[in-house]
Amino acid sequence: MMEISKALERTMLLSHFTIEKDPDAILWIDSEDTLHRVNEAACRMLGYAPEEMVGKKPPELGFGLDPASVEELRENLRQHGIIRFERTIETRDGRQLPVEVTGSLVKFENQEYFCWFARDITERRKADAALKQAFHEIEQLKNRLQEENVYLQQEIKLTHNFEAIIGKSQRIQEVLHAVEHVAETDATVLILGETGTGKELIARAIHNISMRHDRPLVKVNCAALPATLIESELFGHEKGAFTGALKSKVGRFELANGGTIFLDEIGELPVEMQVKLLRVIQSGEFDRLGGTQTLHTDVRIIAATNRNLEKAVAEKTFREDLFYRLNVFPIQVPPLRERREDIPLLVDYFVREYAKKIGREINVISRSALSTLENYSWPGNIRELENIIERSVILCRGHQLEIGNWFHGESQTEEEKQLRTLTELERAHILKVLDFTHWRVSGPDGAAQILGINPQTLVSRMKKLGIERVSRGQHVDENH
Repeated sequence: MMEISKALERTMLLSHFTIEKDPDAILWIDSEDTLHRVNEAACRMLGYAPEEMVGKKPPELGFGLDPASVEELRENLRQHGIIRFERTIETRDGRQLPVEVTGSLVKFENQEYFCWFARDITERRKADAALKQAFHEIEQLKNRLQEENVYLQQEIKLTHNFEAIIGKSQRIQEVLHAVEHVAETDATVLILGETGTGKELIARAIHNISMRHDRPLVKVNCAALPATLIESELFGHEKGAFTGALKSKVGRFELANGGTIFLDEIGELPVEMQVKLLRVIQSGEFDRLGGTQTLHTDVRIIAATNRNLEKAVAEKTFREDLFYRLNVFPIQVPPLRERREDIPLLVDYFVREYAKKIGREINVISRSALSTLENYSWPGNIRELENIIERSVILCRGHQLEIGNWFHGESQTEEEKQLRTLTELERAHILKVLDFTHWRVSGPDGAAQILGINPQTLVSRMKKLGIERVSRGQHVDENH
């Protein structure tokens, strides 16, 4: 009998020890809604000594349960036997502690006890929040990749004027040197030049040799977007931001994060949008239309315009502070009339491109055709030249390219020709003499003799002025 009593005593001690050492807080509440017993974990969790907790009501210890709530829990226990819920309790030092509570109803010596097992779920909540954030970031990344894919697919469909910058004139070489210098930095670039001079090509060149070349170059034509849509296009919008906004949209600045954004025709940006662009340049921050969260972007900005922005600033149609932010590194792209020595190279390039597209072989360009192209003022610049060459190739029936009378306002008037530079006049005169001598440089009746200079001097001047024989695959023969 004594041995059975000792065994029971040991079992009771083990039970007591197990309860006290359990990592979860255990609390017993009697039928008077008073704490009857707590274990060590409950004391550690709430920050009280056992004697400070026993005999107290749960609301006095930060449980936030009024008598009605306790009675409701008891009723649930009577119906279901066990209940489980989560709530936040307040510890002695004022911390808000999330816990998972498992409750059961125990009867002992005709008394009813509500037994709570409370587990600190702070780390679980953190893990859940981190997981939720990770899923949110994955969803954002997926959406961004989808947006990038759509944008890049649109870009692939575009037909660019040319794939490389064509030219060896001093003016275009100066531009290329500027591109090389600024590409290795993150400086904002402002590309200035007339319509059709190839400003977008310069922007692409800067991006392609920069440290951001493996991220997107996102283009925005500020003149092509309606004023009502430009904010949504640049900064995106949230679902329901305006009528027809059925889902959230990623803006171009968000899409270009890590890469480059090219703001073409920046001079056409509405004044009210200039303020928001200035904010992005200064801080990298912007808000989606209809959004409440400030977003950040790491983007290199390249802008371009054919307008005189300094004049626009004076006329109050362009913000002065934005102009200075954009004008960190200006690049002036020369019009075609100021780089006439590049015309033969451009003509050759375009002839090859368009002849290849339609499966034709054109290997000769007449002197009269090239002379016409070189003497024209090109108000539409390279874009106009490309259009003229494409039309000529389409209409060509043999191997020699001929140019029709398709020019706006014909070639330059005599008065305009008199206003050309000495270099232009010299080049035009040498070409005229070479045409007269059928490209004979030296010897009797050669161009050098007519011009009254040494043949070697003439060859040197021809190289400097970019003068080459017009028939492809043929070169000037000094001894012809």
